Amino acid sequence: MAYEGLDFLDIDSLLTEEERIIRDSTRSLVDREVLPVIEEHFEAQTFPPDLVKKLAEMQLLGPFVPEEYGGAGCTYVQYGLICQELERGDSGVRSFASVQSSLVMFPIWKFGSEEQKRHWLPKLASAEAIGCFGLTEPDFGSNPGGMLTRAKREGDTIVLNGTKRWITNADIADVCVVWAKDDEGIVRGYLLEKDTPGLEQRPIHRKFSLRASNTGELIMEDCRIPASNQLPETKGLKSPLMCLDSARYGISWGALGAAMACYETALSYAKERVQFSRPIAGYQLVQSKLVHMMTEITKGQLLSLQVGRLREQGKGRHQHVSMAKMNNVRIAIDAARVARDILGANGITTEYPVIRHMLNLESVITYEGTEDIHKLILGYDITGLAAFQG
Repeated sequence: MAYEGLDFLDIDSLLTEEERIIRDSTRSLVDREVLPVIEEHFEAQTFPPDLVKKLAEMQLLGPFVPEEYGGAGCTYVQYGLICQELERGDSGVRSFASVQSSLVMFPIWKFGSEEQKRHWLPKLASAEAIGCFGLTEPDFGSNPGGMLTRAKREGDTIVLNGTKRWITNADIADVCVVWAKDDEGIVRGYLLEKDTPGLEQRPIHRKFSLRASNTGELIMEDCRIPASNQLPETKGLKSPLMCLDSARYGISWGALGAAMACYETALSYAKERVQFSRPIAGYQLVQSKLVHMMTEITKGQLLSLQVGRLREQGKGRHQHVSMAKMNNVRIAIDAARVARDILGANGITTEYPVIRHMLNLESVITYEGTEDIHKLILGYDITGLAAFQG
């Protein structure tokens, strides 16, 4: 299938054949399985239930995990292109895949024991099991180091106490990667399974963003798990931040997918919508808006592609990812708002995808590090002065 997305600078020519194939096949899945139903699920605040197995069948869950553990062994750019196309469908769809891949499978693959890898990764890749990532707490988001959740060692068991909130898939997860401070105050990761006594997995309702995504909280009261459920290679806040780095990289691509959907909708609409006897695309102000959207998206595409190439070469830094996440989500949310303006009153209805993307991006710009936090990360990197320390 020929690529039909926004590609003003022929970025397609910078991709390998394998990268184009995986992008196009993911786009085809979204066109076939997501776009026809996503508005209905967004309004109903439900996730398309049949989609999970289809994502697994195409090896879109944990695609970068080695094949021996059930993954597809994809490259960073391939993973990014998958995220781009999934979020062109909906941020909630990309969020599901991103959490399953970068925030559940990644820490088990990177920090888990061989037994944990062989038990969980194939199940997660095939969607036999669903996972979630428990880091954020009601009072600690941008400052995860202040977490109150504790893991107390008692012989061959560990007792978890605390609350995690704003957790994607929290209420449906079979396994929760929970981050807690141990008896020495060191942050470590633990595998907390569904139906563990003392665990409550509670959904969060009444959202106006990411409605086609399961969001909830984990409430742990004396949850006793085997000591072998600790991820052995985790030590300190650096471990969960490495997972977030992988997720943020995917988001930098995913946000572009949402922006592309908004731009393409606005362009098509502007060519057809007639006011004062001519299509509104023929007016200077509308053309200025379309050109700005197209230019910013193109710059974002090049940014994410270069970050991906650097990661593939072993030269990637978390600051690169911060720049891409910060920049591209801002591009996307601005594009959605401009597209909504071009569509006029029609822009607020779910007859078009723009308002849905705009509302979703209000969450995407906040989670995995707010825009301000990423600015401070970059500011520290270029000045050597940590502005976020008291």
